Amino acid sequence: MQYTLITSDQALASFCTKAQNAAAVAVDTEFVRTRTLYPKLGLIQLYDGEDLVLVDPLSIENFSPLVDLLTNPSVIKVLHSCSEDLETFWQSLAVIPAPIYDTQFAACLLNMGATLGYAALIDKMLEIKVDKGESRTDWIARPLTKQQLHYAANDVLYLHQVYSTLKKQTDELDRTEWIFHEMAQLAKKKTIAPPAELAYLGFKNNWKLEPKALYVLKLLAKWRLEQARARDLALNFVVRESNLVEIARLQPTHKGALFAIDGMSPQEARIHGEALLSIVEEAQHAPEEVYPQPIDRLMEQKGFKKVAAEIRAYCQQKAAELAIPVEVLGSKKQIQQLLKWHWKLQDELSAMGLMPDLIIGWRATVLQDGVEQILSRYPGN
Repeated sequence: MQYTLITSDQALASFCTKAQNAAAVAVDTEFVRTRTLYPKLGLIQLYDGEDLVLVDPLSIENFSPLVDLLTNPSVIKVLHSCSEDLETFWQSLAVIPAPIYDTQFAACLLNMGATLGYAALIDKMLEIKVDKGESRTDWIARPLTKQQLHYAANDVLYLHQVYSTLKKQTDELDRTEWIFHEMAQLAKKKTIAPPAELAYLGFKNNWKLEPKALYVLKLLAKWRLEQARARDLALNFVVRESNLVEIARLQPTHKGALFAIDGMSPQEARIHGEALLSIVEEAQHAPEEVYPQPIDRLMEQKGFKKVAAEIRAYCQQKAAELAIPVEVLGSKKQIQQLLKWHWKLQDELSAMGLMPDLIIGWRATVLQDGVEQILSRYPGN
């Protein structure tokens, strides 16, 4: 296998100019994400069917030729299980590739498996064993070894090969557009930052808190997310979620009480003690009218179990007709997402201006009429 390591703006521009004429380009990224909130881009792999290049982003200053290629509507970008790649591109280069043909999702629509990994897909389709030994390497460290580069190159070499076969099959079933839409919707979710004020809605056990304690949690969750974004630090490396819930419940007034919270590490209490106690103190003087509405639990809604079961059964029926896994058409999470929207419950998705997956795009053409009939029988509490 031949590949070129690109470490200059000129070489990147040359490849991208040529690749603009390709029908499809296989794309992958290698990144590091241990203690950080955002992934750190370490390598970009590109293969247009003729030339395979590995782009060292630490050596590049002008990414505009790559951005132009990734956003060219005439060039299909082929990725596998692209969720983290999209996040990496967005955070590192402020770009989202489009249109995207995701080979894992294509395999789902061809009933080859709900979450088929890259190595399994290549083995299944090409009978080639892909070495995944470098998957946990430090892609930010330099220099990269020959073994690392070879591993990275394989991720797009075979991807381009299976794409042609997969696309022919999804074309025959009129499902290729489904893939493009699914990835566009995923990209939209990656580019919309949830409001920090609503971060508390995603916390486990938030429904157990009384109004004042829930307000404390709202302030704490907002503070933690803003800290994480400003410092590029994973959320639980600021303060663990469970500890914030306990602080909100107990509302400590001094450091001794903070240190005494079960599960609170001395480091968390020492570094953030003043800020946490200050937030608790602020909440003590807030008027009740600013307290959030109590958390409405989905499972406590009238008819929840019955309507969820009906929608699940309908999804199973339609999935069987399409010969695809039911999880691809309507997962438990997506059904709950729909019911929260239907009953107008507090939800981060709605706050981001997004509609439920089951009633938009390709799923709507399959499910919407039946789902709407089911929902009409369950107006909620």
